[in-house]
Amino acid sequence: MDYRYATQADVAGMAALFAASHRDVLTERQRAEQGFVQGAFGVAELGVMTEAGQLLVADDAGRVAGLLALCVPEDVPSPPPPLVGLLEAQRSLEWRGRPLIEVRWLLYGPVVVDAAYRGRGVARELFTLAIREAAGRADAVVAFIEAGNVPSWRVHVDGFGMSPLGEYVAGGRTYSAVAAPA
Repeated sequence: MDYRYATQADVAGMAALFAASHRDVLTERQRAEQGFVQGAFGVAELGVMTEAGQLLVADDAGRVAGLLALCVPEDVPSPPPPLVGLLEAQRSLEWRGRPLIEVRWLLYGPVVVDAAYRGRGVARELFTLAIREAAGRADAVVAFIEAGNVPSWRVHVDGFGMSPLGEYVAGGRTYSAVAAPA
């Protein structure tokens, strides 16, 4: 498995992987068992993000096994409501005793792993790469997890040790902000 920045050759595979794991296409049971991603990340959006160096991939001999976005939050084109809510909540969320608004941070996520590769360390390797790539650019990486996305919480908080920063509401849904040191 090769863990690296995405190229334009990865865009179609990333779009298919993202679409297959989107909140709106999964049943309630599937969301509860495997987690989900949200937002509009089609070929056009992923192409722009790839060109900007904002996407990391797990590449298994040309097959996209996983992807993770890592970027400056203000650089996200057409930010979805959860990101807008996170940016608005920065004064009330704390990272290591400081308001998040005073911290240099990068947005971590979405992250998605192909069903055939889950449980094989792909998410952990993408997380490790993201932390390494964020070093020097930020003090922390910050993600948001929708309430009820228990699989994502288990992976990021219980598994990777990301720290909860607090909750906020956006678009009528509740989210937890979580962070890890870069």
